[in-house]
Amino acid sequence: MLYPRVRAYVAVRQAPEVDIARATQLTAAPGASAALPVLVASGYVVARHSSDVGVKTGGRIATLTFEEGTRVRRGEVMAALEHADIEAQLEAARRAVVEAEAQLAQAVAARDEDVRNLERQRALARDGITTTANLTAAESAAAVSTARVTSAEAAIASARARVTVAAEALENTNVRAPFDGVVIKKRAEVGETVSPFGVQGQASREGGAIATIADLHELEVQTEVSENSVAKLKSAMPAEVTLQAYQGQVYKGRLRQIFPSADRAKSIVEVRVTILNADEHVKPEMTASVTFEEDSQTDRSRASMTPGQPPDASRVVLMPKKAVTEQNGQSVVWVVTNGTAAKRAVTLGADRIDQVEVTSGVLPGETVILNAPATLPDRALVRVKGS
Repeated sequence: MLYPRVRAYVAVRQAPEVDIARATQLTAAPGASAALPVLVASGYVVARHSSDVGVKTGGRIATLTFEEGTRVRRGEVMAALEHADIEAQLEAARRAVVEAEAQLAQAVAARDEDVRNLERQRALARDGITTTANLTAAESAAAVSTARVTSAEAAIASARARVTVAAEALENTNVRAPFDGVVIKKRAEVGETVSPFGVQGQASREGGAIATIADLHELEVQTEVSENSVAKLKSAMPAEVTLQAYQGQVYKGRLRQIFPSADRAKSIVEVRVTILNADEHVKPEMTASVTFEEDSQTDRSRASMTPGQPPDASRVVLMPKKAVTEQNGQSVVWVVTNGTAAKRAVTLGADRIDQVEVTSGVLPGETVILNAPATLPDRALVRVKGS
């Protein structure tokens, strides 16, 4: 009784150690699809439309009407700079207009009087009653008065222009939202001095930005793809987006843009993927993973070309590509049962990145050997590493 047990123990201890994996049945996470994945990339959620809102002129901030998370409408005043001096300039410009208008009224009255005097002198000259000198003097006075009216009219136009300039300067002390959005970053406080060119030593407000707003209705993932993988992508390709913070939730996406230039230092190309069904959980700057997929038409054509591939994604069995070897033109795997490795022929479907679909030969839950030795015989004893 003892000898057979010892022999069996020795045989087991002499069996080769192998790495294993389990064949799994494809199950889609909530909102996920069973479409064929092409490429996986990681990146960050960004708003397609975002802006660093800044000031047009330098000054001290008098009021702020927002905090992080505040919704703003296009044209809404978000902040105002101190502007007492500009208001004084505007008031002075308005009074200059009134003064110019009064001077114009005086000039018009003087011109009308000189014109009437000229007409009298001409009538007297026709009757031979006045002298040529008097007529000439009347003509000169009328011409001067007309010129003074023209000058007064120009002074009014200039004064009104100064009013416009002062009013525009006053308006420039207001910071307005360029579009509807949400404040995602507050960069200044009341009492701080800001400038269109930034404040030295305050890099967070470079360029005079006091806030960053974003349109959260159009969120997308900014990611980078290796140059070697760009050829796998095409315009409007479907994708699935998973946030690191919410691994169980899958969002639908679509490839919006492949940037027209690459980064020669990193050998990467930037790609933008629009999140089609973003909800309140999706926030800018979150870490996200994107799985690019072949479209449904490609999947259908692939399915029709693959004999035996089940049309129902719920019956798809996956296992690592490392479990498959080729022997005499046949795909085979070694299935481990109670420490014994049995060679089994399998029929493969489509590749899924580092896994492959199995349409026949392996059932979900069965254990297969990874990177099986070429010399491993059928029905051989094996030891699982770590056990």
